[in-house]
Amino acid sequence: MRTRTRFSDRPGFLVYGLLGAFVIGSALPLYWSFVIGSHTKGEADNFPPPILPGGHFLENAQRVLDTVDFWQAMLNSIIVSTVCAVSVVFFSTLAGYAFAKLKFRGSNALMAFVVLTMAVPVQLAMVPLFILMRDYGLLDTLAAVALPTLVTAFGVFFMRQYLLDAVPDELIEAARVDGCTQIRTFWTVALPAARPAAAILFLFTFMQVWTDYMWPLVALQKTETLQIALDRLALTGQGQTTDYALVLAGTAMATIPLLLLFVLAGRQLVAGIMQGAVKG
Repeated sequence: MRTRTRFSDRPGFLVYGLLGAFVIGSALPLYWSFVIGSHTKGEADNFPPPILPGGHFLENAQRVLDTVDFWQAMLNSIIVSTVCAVSVVFFSTLAGYAFAKLKFRGSNALMAFVVLTMAVPVQLAMVPLFILMRDYGLLDTLAAVALPTLVTAFGVFFMRQYLLDAVPDELIEAARVDGCTQIRTFWTVALPAARPAAAILFLFTFMQVWTDYMWPLVALQKTETLQIALDRLALTGQGQTTDYALVLAGTAMATIPLLLLFVLAGRQLVAGIMQGAVKG
């Protein structure tokens, strides 16, 4: 009796190679920031540049703290990123639930319009946003940085796609039969079901706001976030040269909160991804 040959379900060399290349490419900028930030300015300016860490990172970190108000800038960035992430998660879940489970006239056209807005380059909104913030007197405040990102089209689309399958229509009907209002149904049925996707959206939004470099430089002058602090570090070099050891030491320090967030929320992130894969 002939046995049928089965292909192995284990990933092959190509898969591991691609994953390894992706990990190395993702970790290289952080490693490079630490390497240059751990050398003196003279060593960082050498060619070829150093590829192994030096012993001056703590010294450069102290120079960062002496040059700019780094802790206040980090606190401001944490406030802005957290407010934006919470707002995006709440309003995107609310709008995503409405688009996914409520039947109203024009819902498909509105959803298509929301998706189309993602094709508009962010740079096109810089000048109108600047004029709007100036007219409202919000320039050089944290509100000017946070307001444009309180709701995102991607967040609405992401939560809508997740809630389509995560919340059965029968469960919503059962809640209505029990006398739940629309808001209570959302709060007790849809919101708990959306928790894994909401955790992923929170992490991505926090990271997006944290790493946004352009808009804070446009909207802020004296109020410091990490973007403003790093920009001032780049301008502190003697003459026309930039002290890259100082700048990249500050960059490495600014990355620490993101790494801590991913370590603390990594389990929830993996759970959300696996649950989405199982649903698919």
